[in-house]
Amino acid sequence: MSSEKAQKSLAIVMPAYNEEKVIGKTIASLKKHGYTKIIVIDDGSADRTRAVAEKAGAIVFSHPINRGLGGALGTGIAAALDSDAEIIVTFDSDGQHDPTDIKRLIRPILARKADVVIGSRLKNPKGMPVIRRIGNWGFNIITYMLFGVWTTDSQSGLRAFSRSAAEKIEIKTNRMEVSSEIIKEIGRTRLRFTEVPIRAIYTDYSKRHGQSSWNAFRILAKLVLRKLMR
Repeated sequence: MSSEKAQKSLAIVMPAYNEEKVIGKTIASLKKHGYTKIIVIDDGSADRTRAVAEKAGAIVFSHPINRGLGGALGTGIAAALDSDAEIIVTFDSDGQHDPTDIKRLIRPILARKADVVIGSRLKNPKGMPVIRRIGNWGFNIITYMLFGVWTTDSQSGLRAFSRSAAEKIEIKTNRMEVSSEIIKEIGRTRLRFTEVPIRAIYTDYSKRHGQSSWNAFRILAKLVLRKLMR
């Protein structure tokens, strides 16, 4: 598949909750790099996220209430599959990701060497706050201990799925624990996956949207519970 054809068959899924300040700029940056099918999931926002995203040219689906990251990703991936996308990329709406990383992300899928690709911030963590590095490594270890799949960035929001992989992965969690659930699903369905280094763009805005210590504890508790319920 040529690079041009790949871009046309690719859908970008962007979960969004109260992101009116940055989502327009994020969508514009993606469009500037040739990505035209952008699906935003307005996850019960109380601000103008939907209006700003639509004005910027995205396809928007809205949840009447805030369901969380897992719920938004589930809706967005289903919408991308309905749109006949052959490759699905998840992309944070807060401006943390660099659109130029997408070509590197989808290359192993186009070469049929992987079904899922994780964009890892930890392979080249320059500029990543130390507390984020420590927290992510903690989640990596916990995810591996619970589900037996190792990744250097289990909490990355930048991922690529082939169509067949997206059809196999079952998202059952609604909130932030979905990132580790996706890693679990890679193992359960025996999908081929690899990682590529990506650049994370940290601004005061994106840092404020990071995980709190309490939220991290709740995610851990939910992951352990899911493991016990298997």
